[in-house]
Amino acid sequence: MSSSDIFIGETIGTAVLILLGGGVCAAVTLKRSKAQDAGWLAITFGWGFAVLTGAYIAARSGAHLNPAVTLGLAIDGRVDWSDVPLYIGSQMLGAIIGATLVWVTYYGQFRAHLTDPEIVGTPNPSEGMVDQTATPQAGPVLGIFSTGPEVRNVVQNLATEIIATAVLVLAILTQGQTKGLGVSGTGVLMTAFVVVGIGLSLGGPTGYAINPARDLGPRIVHALLPLPNKGGSDWGYAWIPVAGPLVGAALAAGLHKLAF
Repeated sequence: MSSSDIFIGETIGTAVLILLGGGVCAAVTLKRSKAQDAGWLAITFGWGFAVLTGAYIAARSGAHLNPAVTLGLAIDGRVDWSDVPLYIGSQMLGAIIGATLVWVTYYGQFRAHLTDPEIVGTPNPSEGMVDQTATPQAGPVLGIFSTGPEVRNVVQNLATEIIATAVLVLAILTQGQTKGLGVSGTGVLMTAFVVVGIGLSLGGPTGYAINPARDLGPRIVHALLPLPNKGGSDWGYAWIPVAGPLVGAALAAGLHKLAF
């Protein structure tokens, strides 16, 4: 596999992953969206289909789309360590591109959402400005770009991301136990179903990042985009959806080498 295959496949595949995954979050969250309030089922299946589409597009690169998957495969001996930086750099670039495309696609909805007094606060007539003390929560659109905990507990949040990512990476590594599954294209479909299952079963506490690039790249975009009243990017939490998936991937790869 050439460096250009890795760069093109991982960049485009991850961009599509984030475009469709972030897109379903935007569709469910933003005012003036036809899918507003569609709920958690829409989000989990939307992300599953995002994985399916991005992975098929990135087939030539191996369709990692996730630094945690790349790390797990490298520990398991299926990827050269010299290729790991290129994989991760391409995935980060793709995630940034995909998150930017979500903003472009939902530009009007972002403006409607972030200028609505019910969302960002009540206008202060004496100053002609939004009263920030009336804002119900910081970062009203951050969840479109990145994840956050429902209960802020560092140990629990980190453990949740470790466990959920370990399930994902172990499921990917064990595809080789079924003859032909990993190379027939069915493996990509099964991985998409696993992502849906993780979202439904384990996604409630933190929003199941299970992918450092998926969380960090869009969080950077959120911080940089000229969105009015967007609130903070919650950088204090940002290390958890990066460290947790990497630890989970390493544990899954170690367990796979021991057990299988």
